Amino acid sequence: MRLQIALALQRAGFALELDETLELAGITAVMGASGSGKSTLLRALAGLETPQRARIALDGVLLADSAEGVNLSAHRRGIGYVFQDARLFSHRRVLGNLRFAQQRARPANGTPAPALDEVIAALDLVPLLDRRTQGLSGGERQRVAIARALLANPRLLLLDEPLSALDLKRKAELLPYIRALPQRFRIPLIYVSHAVEEVAQLADEVLILAAGRVVARGEVHAVLESAAAEAVSGHFEAGALLDATVHRQITDYALTELDLAGQRLTLPHIDAAAGTPVRLRVRARDVALALARVDGVSIRNQLRARVLRIDAEPAGAYAEVLLELPGAPAQHLRARITRESVARLGLATGQAVWALIKSVSFDRRVLGSR
Repeated sequence: MRLQIALALQRAGFALELDETLELAGITAVMGASGSGKSTLLRALAGLETPQRARIALDGVLLADSAEGVNLSAHRRGIGYVFQDARLFSHRRVLGNLRFAQQRARPANGTPAPALDEVIAALDLVPLLDRRTQGLSGGERQRVAIARALLANPRLLLLDEPLSALDLKRKAELLPYIRALPQRFRIPLIYVSHAVEEVAQLADEVLILAAGRVVARGEVHAVLESAAAEAVSGHFEAGALLDATVHRQITDYALTELDLAGQRLTLPHIDAAAGTPVRLRVRARDVALALARVDGVSIRNQLRARVLRIDAEPAGAYAEVLLELPGAPAQHLRARITRESVARLGLATGQAVWALIKSVSFDRRVLGSR
């Protein structure tokens, strides 16, 4: 699905300007700090904001064109929207909320609307159907909001920081549901967040906004390694993504062993069968370097790597080392170490090293089968 966006929207002290063509498939994330224009962009796409200048087309269907005087209302755009606060009808039970959306679904235009039972099953809503919305947890409310948006039969689904009000446990519970939506319902998603751990697990493509402008765009692995992503997450959370598969479960110690281009990586147990693809994020601050494999230490994960680049802070204590894994040239690690360590180890571009990563350093919130 192709989304063409050319717009300019100005407010006091803020301007959003974009001219992008996005090939939407799977989940496209929009990242940025607060005030960067993420939510404003979604509202303009959905028809909830009217830019001073705009041309928006979805798969050749013109949604807005200020030069031609076209500006379809929100209910005619075929775009679903899930807000941060769910916005459920408090006077209806959960099933009533779902039936309301189903009854007002947009014309199919050759695409059958998802069946009510299928949506309920996909989001595990059976236990909630007869409950009042005021008694739902934050995660339950968002599952109902997503289901309601799907039942309206949109061509595109927008999610505006749907996890921002949830605690870490509820976020981890909701991520797999969101991750499964594009394939199960054949619908692309645009997912807005400032949380790099969410984007790392969900996104296929990423677009980063800063001060109303696009500053980075592309495939998730490449963009999350960029300086633009670090500006959002900060040095402390800088890192890289790795794609691996489950090799085996070490049940006696509640560990899972992954295969990473022929090397083994061990982490706290994840519930996934052998062969399951897994994406994980490794922070640069959790990677140490050695010139040879180290015996007699508790660090189980020791990966062969090669130095691609060394970026040292001229006046600071640290340097960042970009590493390539053998057999997987597109798979990178980043190690944040002191400049003194770089000098003491004699590190140089092209050098073979060992990357050491503690099993307990993996943030289990950002792990998941894909």
